[in-house]
Amino acid sequence: MDFYLFDSVKRKKVKFEPIKENEASIYVCGPTVYDDAHLGHARSALSFDLLKRTLKELGFRVTLAKNFTDIDDKIINKMKESGKSLKEITNFYINRYLEDMEALNILRADIEPKATESIDAIKEFINKLLKKGCAYKLENGDIYFDTSKDLKYGTISKMVVDEEATISRVEEVEGKKSPKDFALWKACEESEYCFDVEFGKGRPGWHIECSAMIYKHFGCKSNDYCIDIHCGGADLLFPHHENEASQTRCATGVEIAKYWMHNGFVQIDGEKMSKSLGNSFFLKDALKVYDGELIRFYLISVHYRNDFNFNEVDLLSSKKRLDKLYRLKKRVYQITSKEPNKEFKKALLEAMSDDLNSSKAFAIVDEMINEANERLDKEPKNRALKQEISANIEFISNLLGVGGKDAIKWFQQGVSKEEKEKIEKLIQKRAQAKKEKNFEVADKIRDELKEMGVAIMDTSDGTKWEKI
Repeated sequence: MDFYLFDSVKRKKVKFEPIKENEASIYVCGPTVYDDAHLGHARSALSFDLLKRTLKELGFRVTLAKNFTDIDDKIINKMKESGKSLKEITNFYINRYLEDMEALNILRADIEPKATESIDAIKEFINKLLKKGCAYKLENGDIYFDTSKDLKYGTISKMVVDEEATISRVEEVEGKKSPKDFALWKACEESEYCFDVEFGKGRPGWHIECSAMIYKHFGCKSNDYCIDIHCGGADLLFPHHENEASQTRCATGVEIAKYWMHNGFVQIDGEKMSKSLGNSFFLKDALKVYDGELIRFYLISVHYRNDFNFNEVDLLSSKKRLDKLYRLKKRVYQITSKEPNKEFKKALLEAMSDDLNSSKAFAIVDEMINEANERLDKEPKNRALKQEISANIEFISNLLGVGGKDAIKWFQQGVSKEEKEKIEKLIQKRAQAKKEKNFEVADKIRDELKEMGVAIMDTSDGTKWEKI
C-alpha cells in the first residue's frame, strides 16, 4: 500500500518514495529543555508518532530521531535564576518530557541526540561552512551564516525574506552582513556552558544543531537528500527550518530532507497557545486529571495539519467515545486475539496512508465498534467472532496507540483510594460468602456495590469491577 503525505514545501499531497527502498529516515525537532512540556509539544510528538506507527505497519524499517536542545539562552537564564547547573536543569526536564510522552503512549525515538553531546559534529559542520566561504566571523567571536551564498534561501518557507516583518524576527547584531544572516556559533566565556574549539570559545546557535545532528546520524550519503522526512510544528517553518535547509545545502551540497511535514498549532478556547498570552497549558497538569491515553485520543482525533482548539468539554466527549472501544474490549475480555479482519485492517491503513487521516480512521473504528456489538448481541458465544474483535482492537492499539490498556481498569479511573479499598473489601467478603455457599449474602453484597455505582464481573482471573 502506498503512503501519501502533504509536503509543506511543495504544498501538495505527494506519494512517499524513500531514499532507500523499504526504509524511512525521520527527524523531528524536539523540545528546548528548560521547562515542562505543554500541549504544543504533545501535539507534535503525537503527530509524528502516528507517522512512525503507520510506516512501520506498512512494512518500512523506520529510524526516527528527535533531538533535545540542552543549551540555549532560556536554559542559561534558568541557571542564573535557580542557581542550578546546566545538567541539573536539562536532565530534569528531559526526564519529565520522556515521562509525559510515555504517558501519552508515544514510542521512544530511535535516536535522541543532545546539543551538548554533539559539539564535535557541530564544530565539523561550521568548519565546512567557513571553508566554503558560507560563514563569517564577527569581531566579538560570533560566527554567522551568510544567507547571500545560498541562492535557494527562502524556498522552504516561501517567505519573502526581504519584508520588514520577516527581517524583524531576526536578531540585529552589529557587524552582520545582512539582517537575514543567523548565528552558527555564539562566543562566550562562562565555563559551564561554553565549549573551547579552534574557532573560539562559545556555544552553538539553535539552527546549526539540527543540521549537524542529521549529518552525524544519517550521513547525507544520498546524492540528493540527507533524510526522507523532516518534521516539526508549523511555527518552525521559518526561520528554523529555512535556516537548517540553507546551511545544510551549502555545507553538504544536498538537501536536508526530501519531504517536510508540519503539524498545526494548539489553541485553548480559540487562542493560539502562547506563554505571552498566559494560556500555556502544561501537559503535566492535564495528566493529573485525565488519563494519558484519553489526552492522546483527543489530540489525534483531529487531523495533524489542522489547528487544534483544546477545551475540556470536547475532551470529556472524547472520553465517552473512547469508552465505547473499551466497553467492546470488555465484552471480549481474556479472549486471545488471532488475526484482525482483513477488510477492517485495510480500511484503517488506507485512511492513515492518506496523510495520516486519523479523523477518518476513528470513524472506521466507530463503525467497527457498532457492528461488533450488534454481532455479539446476536452471537454472544461465538468465540471466533470474539477473537476477531480482540485482534481488531490490538491492531488499533498498534497503529493508533489507543485501546491497549486493561478494559476493566480503564473504568476504575477517578475512584478515590478510600473508595477503592471499600470496594475491594466488599468483593473479598462476597468471594468468601460464595466459597461458603452463602449466596444470599453474596447477592446482597452485589446489590450494595450496585448502589455504589459499581458493576462486577466474575472471570477466571478473579472478580473484576468498574465504576458505572
